[in-house]
Amino acid sequence: MKKTISLFFFLIAPLFFLTTNAQNLKWANNNKSYYTIEKGEIIQYELPNFTPTKIVDTKQLTAKGSNKALDIKDFEFSKNEKLVLIYTNSKKVWRLETRGDYWILNLETNELHQIGKSRPESSLMFAKLSPDNSSIAYVSNHNLYVEDLNSGKATALTTDGTDRLINGTFDWAYEEEFNCRDGFRWSPDGKSIAFWQIDATKIKNFLMINNTDSIYSYTIPVEYPKAGQDPSACKVGVVNIASLQTTWMNVPGDSKQHYIPLMQWTPDGSSILVEQLNRKQNEAKLFLCNPKNGEANQIYSEKNNSWIDILPTEDEGWKWINSGKEFLSLSEKDGWRHLYRISKNGKESLVSNGKYDIIEIKAVDEKSGFVYFLASPENATQQYLYKTLLNGKGKLVKVSPVNEIGTHNYQLSPDAKYAQHKFSNHKNERKSEWVELSNQKVIKKIDQNTELSNNVEMIQITTADNITLDGWMIKPTPFDETKKYPVLFYVYTEPAGATVKDAAGYAGTFLYNGDIAADGYIQISLDGRGTPVPKGAAWRKSIYQNIGIINVRDQAMAAKEILKWPFVDQNRIAVWGWSGGGSTTLNLLFQYPEIYKTGIAIAAVPNQLLYDNIYQERYMGLPQENKEPFIKGSPITYANKLQGNLLLVHGTGDDNVHYQGAEMLVNELVKNGKQFQMMSYPNRTHSIDEGEGTSEHLSQLFTQYLKEHCPGGGI
Repeated sequence: MKKTISLFFFLIAPLFFLTTNAQNLKWANNNKSYYTIEKGEIIQYELPNFTPTKIVDTKQLTAKGSNKALDIKDFEFSKNEKLVLIYTNSKKVWRLETRGDYWILNLETNELHQIGKSRPESSLMFAKLSPDNSSIAYVSNHNLYVEDLNSGKATALTTDGTDRLINGTFDWAYEEEFNCRDGFRWSPDGKSIAFWQIDATKIKNFLMINNTDSIYSYTIPVEYPKAGQDPSACKVGVVNIASLQTTWMNVPGDSKQHYIPLMQWTPDGSSILVEQLNRKQNEAKLFLCNPKNGEANQIYSEKNNSWIDILPTEDEGWKWINSGKEFLSLSEKDGWRHLYRISKNGKESLVSNGKYDIIEIKAVDEKSGFVYFLASPENATQQYLYKTLLNGKGKLVKVSPVNEIGTHNYQLSPDAKYAQHKFSNHKNERKSEWVELSNQKVIKKIDQNTELSNNVEMIQITTADNITLDGWMIKPTPFDETKKYPVLFYVYTEPAGATVKDAAGYAGTFLYNGDIAADGYIQISLDGRGTPVPKGAAWRKSIYQNIGIINVRDQAMAAKEILKWPFVDQNRIAVWGWSGGGSTTLNLLFQYPEIYKTGIAIAAVPNQLLYDNIYQERYMGLPQENKEPFIKGSPITYANKLQGNLLLVHGTGDDNVHYQGAEMLVNELVKNGKQFQMMSYPNRTHSIDEGEGTSEHLSQLFTQYLKEHCPGGGI
């Protein structure tokens, strides 16, 4: 039930015109040009004229003895821009393709050679050049290696790695819930590497069964800590490249009862900054650790009555400023997500101020004294670029064009002079362009759509509880206000994602096979309390120990208001969702059968005690201390109240939301004499998209069930 930079994001919020970052765009050292992949080659564009220069062609990417160029999955230039690290032949590790092969191309000699050639194919992870470009480090089969670029000699920096003792990367739960994958960092002087070690040896296996790929079935074990189970032990070590000796950081506390989601070297290399979260994830501490003796000195702490989100200000943790004397940190301690600057001794000062949330930091221009970020103080469904002074004394300044109402995103050059700007809104107005940021002067138009669509409406519903929910609605085409139409609600409602955005492509029913509006359905989605929208911490964290309760009530109370509309047929009300949205679908169908007549629940969590500990304990507390909220919020508790039509869909190979829950729910429904329909997809994961014909089959199944049990059209 997770975030959004995985395939799952597209399940809770369909792919729309705005992407978070331009894929494979890398800024050059001069801040005035960027590198990108085009037709398998690397091209450099010089701004503002976009003068192209081919830096790497297919011939350079063809190894000796081969007649085929490397297929670039990703690339990285050395700091002196004389070497290019090429990532290719990538394979999935759970959600993303984070293991593969790496090659180094020397642009001065045109020599191309493979890194880690003696290691198994597609086994290398997160390869990184040393600061002096003399060697490269990588993870393979849970051990950390360093390879000298001149001699090609590879040295194991750790040797104890197994599938359960993990060096330099993470276990299933850390990856899924903290988005932790790359688990090591070069020291600034290139003499040491800091790395995570995850000890999952005490984590129980969850066994998935494969019945179809051989005559005899076999099990697939996944180390999976369910709610109430102790997490994997975690520690940070620093290995000296010359001596191969590892020094462990003495972060206090039981390593099996806390998490370390962030770790980073200070710019001068004298210390390592580590963030520690307690088991309940409601207290965060920052430690400066001495890499030579492991001594850990606490410099900062923060507590919360619910939970503390992990909010890095750059890719690997924190953005350092003031010549490395301070770093930037995001916090919700005053009720809004604001930016703070914190010194090495823990002294802090507020940078941003006001009743708004920072959505994402986009750039820090220390030279001119500004920080740029996305926010939306007036409308939580929209998104704009703002800036404010780093000294905390400036006003909030809107950078995005005032006449473009909707959702903006930017990829800024490191000096914040240039930006790739993307804009869209629910009317399908959209554009993609390059601008000079200071005056919004367009230096290159990429794409623009001026043919507006009026089929999507942004709506607000205020419930009897005086809670106002933002939403979108698509009416049937054609629409006759004198007739009554069915409503299909699309839901998610949990802290991991939102479904409402004033942006192109957000509204719609992506699983429907056909034109659902032409088939006579009203489509609606609403974001209630607990969704991660920029409405302040109180809105987001009201769901603490209330998943399946407060979020479900908000949806039902809003639906009651919608049922009052004269063109809504109260007897044809359907709801559907995926993952957390599947759970919400079940809860709505079971808890409010007088409203919802048909539900399609895909990859749902019927019992919250079955889901992983990091997610479920963050939002619900520890079940061993208070199990009641888990039971009260779980759909299986209300299965005996089913009155309407239910289609339950799940993949048996789902390592995220286990098929186990679907079978437990089936037992409960059978016990209570409740009729329903079910579709299980053998060996499909949480996305249910593997295998020939799977996506098409699911779409057809969804469409036929909806048409049969909640027919479209006005009456």
